[in-house]
Amino acid sequence: MTWEELRAKLAFVPERPGCYLMKDERQTVIYVGKAKVLKNRVRSYFSGSHDSKTARMVANIADFEYIVTDTVAEALVLECNLIKHYSPHFNIMLRDDKTYPYIKITGDEHPRLEIVRKVQKDKGTYFGPYPSAGAAAETKRLLERLYPLRKCRTLKNKVCLYYHIGQCLAPCEFAVEPDKYQEIKKAIGQFMNGGYKEVVRDLKEQMGRVAADMNFERAAELRDLVAQIEQVMETQKVTLQDLVNRDVFGFYADRGYFSAQVFIMRQGKMVERSAAVFRHYQSLAEDGASYIAQYYYDNPDIPKEVWLQEDVDTDGLKEFLGAQIAIPKRGKKKDLVQLAIRNATVALEERFRTMEKDESRTVNAMQELGNVLGLASLRRIEAFDNSNIQGVDPVAAMVVFVGGVPDRKSYRKFRIKTVEGPDDYASMQEVIRRRYKRLLREQGDMPDLILVDGGKGQISSALDVLQNELSLEIPVCGLAKDDRHRTSQLFFGDEPHPVPLDPGSPAFHLLTRIQDEVHRFAVTFHRDTRKRSALHSVLDDIPGVGEARRKLLLKHFGSVKEMRSATIEDFRQAGIGDKMARVILAHLQAE
Repeated sequence: MTWEELRAKLAFVPERPGCYLMKDERQTVIYVGKAKVLKNRVRSYFSGSHDSKTARMVANIADFEYIVTDTVAEALVLECNLIKHYSPHFNIMLRDDKTYPYIKITGDEHPRLEIVRKVQKDKGTYFGPYPSAGAAAETKRLLERLYPLRKCRTLKNKVCLYYHIGQCLAPCEFAVEPDKYQEIKKAIGQFMNGGYKEVVRDLKEQMGRVAADMNFERAAELRDLVAQIEQVMETQKVTLQDLVNRDVFGFYADRGYFSAQVFIMRQGKMVERSAAVFRHYQSLAEDGASYIAQYYYDNPDIPKEVWLQEDVDTDGLKEFLGAQIAIPKRGKKKDLVQLAIRNATVALEERFRTMEKDESRTVNAMQELGNVLGLASLRRIEAFDNSNIQGVDPVAAMVVFVGGVPDRKSYRKFRIKTVEGPDDYASMQEVIRRRYKRLLREQGDMPDLILVDGGKGQISSALDVLQNELSLEIPVCGLAKDDRHRTSQLFFGDEPHPVPLDPGSPAFHLLTRIQDEVHRFAVTFHRDTRKRSALHSVLDDIPGVGEARRKLLLKHFGSVKEMRSATIEDFRQAGIGDKMARVILAHLQAE
């Protein structure tokens, strides 16, 4: 669709709330957005100027669609669904599906404590979330010491050790009234909501009494229990006295990246924080609202309050979440939001420093390698490796590094077609010939350096094809390995001696990384090829056995060996007719 056609299509966009889907020339959805007024929002992409990140997205728009909703809140829900369905390139997406653990008192006749990662509408009682499984497990162990709920998943035939040490009521042998369990549940709830201080006070008084009775062993046990309670239930540094469940969001955006921090506060205490850094292409207001909607999508733990900074689009959020949306203006509440923003800022600046450090290290490695090899320009490296077992199912693989970074979409796999037996030199020549004949034909980008796995023999084989058959002058180097199969020497072109390169240098580490990557890629391809070949040679050559029947046979018998020794009756049980069974058995036994 031309730019003029897109502008003409804009005239039909309604002035209603809804979602819009931007598509590229292949009709792939590249961005999903929501709008209070679709006509105004969609039109803004095709008029006026944009910042660089939005301009990159607009340059790829070849078509658009829209879906009308009744409210902005409905548009938020629809936007989440569409983003999860299409995974558009220019949307921020919560790729981390991490859920936080909770402690649950089950709703069974004889309840027990367990750690779960999903809050459900059942008869259970939930506490949390906890910052990690370790923190939840530690709190659960503490509760099990204090309150005598059953520990076993299924009731035993007789009492166990926990009954004898006072940590279980032994419902397996003794009747326990429901009121007793209700009392324990109430006590646990009070303990988890701040009542642990009374428990500590009671334990300390009990500790003093047993110590006065000269029962020092029991006093030591109580002392350790008090210390454990105080450690596990320690008051957080960031607290509010209102005991309200709330989440505090802080966002920061810079250089095309978006950073989010969420302070998860339960009962007035900050129990955990969630952090994320994404590429982003819209404004902080829009992407902030999109992040919040996705954060709570499929998340049952929506707090009573959600606190935000001023520059976030809150249209529809309150209706969507069913929670109170607040933008604090002063005092400790605003300080908490500002703290979340500062954390988001620090996280993004740290990401930038890491990126700059990695980029600097990679640039230095490429420059050093180019200097060592005497190459004026070194940007694209293509590396090759062969893989076979005694010449069986021979394959080769190629990886591409651009600017010292893997370009995985340019990786290629090769099945060796013209070489019989384990001849690595001939296999390398075939692959080099096929790769660069095609590049010449398609006028593709030629590499600045070719890296082969091996020494002077492999280099000579590659150069022979490049120079004598294809008239290409592309430098070739080879990496030889020592007896321990570790990269040890770098050979370059026709030079008879290894290139002097410090094994601790960035250039050497880059070469080792490239060699490891192409070896991994080749071995994985060979392993997959060998598996397919093994199945094909045994089953797929049998007339009448297609993919569906092959899967049925393997599922029923488990292996070809079992099939070979099976009877006609065994095949009947698998749903195979007698005539087909005889054909299969004849073929397998002949094999």
